[in-house]
Amino acid sequence: MGTTQRNAVTMSGRDAGQPMLFAHGYGCDQNMWRLVTPAFADTHRLVLFDHVGSGRSDLTAYDDAKYSTLDGYATDILEMVEEHDLHDVVLVGHSVSSMIGLLAAVRAPERFAGVVMIGPSPRYIDDEADGYVGGFGRSDIEQMLVSLDSNYLGWSSAMAPVIMGNPDRPELGEELANSFCRTDPEIAKKFARVTFLSDNRADLPRMRVPSLVLQCSDDVIAPGVVGEYVHKHTPQSTFVQLNATGHCPNLSAPEETVDAIRSWL
Repeated sequence: MGTTQRNAVTMSGRDAGQPMLFAHGYGCDQNMWRLVTPAFADTHRLVLFDHVGSGRSDLTAYDDAKYSTLDGYATDILEMVEEHDLHDVVLVGHSVSSMIGLLAAVRAPERFAGVVMIGPSPRYIDDEADGYVGGFGRSDIEQMLVSLDSNYLGWSSAMAPVIMGNPDRPELGEELANSFCRTDPEIAKKFARVTFLSDNRADLPRMRVPSLVLQCSDDVIAPGVVGEYVHKHTPQSTFVQLNATGHCPNLSAPEETVDAIRSWL
């Protein structure tokens, strides 16, 4: 199966432009980039896709063994890049796709010009042994996963506004909740475990291409100390603190997000 069908790959923008590949976060799909990508359409070749289980991806392509780690999702990105013969790629990853993008760039640095990481977290669970702060205790994550397993739709409705972090704009929380509900629930439950139980701290120093770390304010999923950790441990990284609140600036503050990416480029 080709990646165009499996991952619902779509391309637009300038055919001869530098490729920008946009990777969405947990519970989202490529539609979440609609307020960001137009700003780069005149200068770049825009490549969007859906992780298997999300959006218009082919659900039959889901494989428990392959997607039991984030490496499986990184493999999909590398297959897209190779199938469509993309070089000098700027990968823009949101949330968990920041780490997926980093893993892809670590494995094939010759294909990538840089990686933009929006709200990245290499590990969500605190590690008291070495003083690492991820923002969650292990019991917090375990309780969240139990809640998600028992009532995915209820969890989605309750958590989406919290994750969005813009209480004065309830429509944004509703959009994220609707996106969660469009994701295949069984795959979403498995992806949640892979996402929130992952530990990619050791992969950060292996990065060999430039990166941009965009840190939101008041982000309950990836607090400021986490973004600073990513910046400190990733070679050739640039850190930008956004005024945008919450975890999804591609929706809540697209202009600020665009400006930060464009300045870095």
